[in-house]
Amino acid sequence: MSRVRIPPTLRSETEGQREVEARGRTVRELLDDLMGRFPALRGQLLEDDDLAPFVNVYVEGEDVRTKNGLDTSVDDGSTVILLPAMAGG
Repeated sequence: MSRVRIPPTLRSETEGQREVEARGRTVRELLDDLMGRFPALRGQLLEDDDLAPFVNVYVEGEDVRTKNGLDTSVDDGSTVILLPAMAGG
């Protein structure tokens, strides 16, 4: 299992939880597990079966876009951070 940190902007979709556990050997599998339990996250995180352009995902501090995207490996016990981009000045 890995720990997924949920930012304040997405906590309403995870029943207010700041961190949840999820299973998956890749970011895609982990997000599928997470979205299976919290379906409203799908529209917040994915677009056309890929990461939405305004969402950043980090595995152990590394941006998955600089790795293999949704196919980035996730080791058991890893920390994954979901970070939607914030607009504003």
